[in-house]
Amino acid sequence: MTAAATPDETPVAPGGRPADTAVETIQREMTTFARRARALAGRMHPELSLVSYTLLGHLEERDGRRATDLAAHYALDKSTVSRQLSALERAGLIERRVDPDDHRVQVLHLTESGRHALDRVTERRRTAFRERLADWPEEDLLRFAAYLERYNAWPVAGPDGDRDRAVPGGTYG
Repeated sequence: MTAAATPDETPVAPGGRPADTAVETIQREMTTFARRARALAGRMHPELSLVSYTLLGHLEERDGRRATDLAAHYALDKSTVSRQLSALERAGLIERRVDPDDHRVQVLHLTESGRHALDRVTERRRTAFRERLADWPEEDLLRFAAYLERYNAWPVAGPDGDRDRAVPGGTYG
């Protein structure tokens, strides 16, 4: 399906059903979207990768979290999250604070610098989305938003393959 095509104009692969073709198109376009998002993140704030931006956003939304909570939320390996968080901490964007309820636990919070960096990148991203979607009718925007929420509400497979953990929706994840 081209950018100008409507659902009624979806081409059908030889011997395939329109739904099969649509799923292939969705997969291809979601991959393109993810690649562009990663590239755009690097251009908007060179020190703030898409993963870093996502983690900062989550910390802001939840007013701090433990590293293990972040790893579980995004279904990522703890070592991957740890490397990202170490880089954010070295950059002065996050800080560790002792949990007042359990002094054995450290909770990650945005620093003032982290808040400013996140705000700048968020505003640039919003501007980019608004520009890209400026000529879309409101009905299409509402439908697209609802489809994305519905798609992202699907449970994520855990390490054992079970689909019992959903990654909650929201601005960043």
